Amino acid sequence: MRTDVLFQAAAHCLAYPDEEFRARLPLLRGAAPELREFLDHAAVQQPSDLAAHYVQVFDFKNRHSLYLSWWSDGDTRRRGMALVRFKEVYRAHGLEFTGEELPDFLPAVLEFCARTGDHGLLLEHRGGLELLRLALRDFKTPYAGVVEAVCAALPGPSPRDRAEALALARSGPPREDVGLEPFALTGDRP
Repeated sequence: MRTDVLFQAAAHCLAYPDEEFRARLPLLRGAAPELREFLDHAAVQQPSDLAAHYVQVFDFKNRHSLYLSWWSDGDTRRRGMALVRFKEVYRAHGLEFTGEELPDFLPAVLEFCARTGDHGLLLEHRGGLELLRLALRDFKTPYAGVVEAVCAALPGPSPRDRAEALALARSGPPREDVGLEPFALTGDRP
């Protein structure tokens, strides 16, 4: 239960900091002490400054991508199958993904994990999440603390360094890519 509260709070922290986020700051501070450093920072920032920083961190650099499948599949056709996988997991829990973002958007995944208690998508994309954590830490942004808290809440040790995180992102969990074999032609060709 505690992890689910943290994930829900982190989802709010990693979404664009609008007026709704600012209104939730006291609730988030009480619910997720692991995020206090970031929340304290957000509370003293001018709304326009916090929004500009968010855009600088997440909208201009792929190496700070909040889209989990980008870390493993980049901008390739394989990423389409990864996005379908996210939607399938949501549907398996009776949820339909709607909205402007892609289904692998970290705040959406965190909210899903908080609502269902199923942390499988985060674990499947642990390598990318850890690479994001390291990139944000190197960038010296307060958002690093949010991703660090999420990584710390997942079972198992975090990769020690970027090389281990890259290896984890490359290998990922075992998966099978399905081809078009069921549609192969059979019998004699004319």
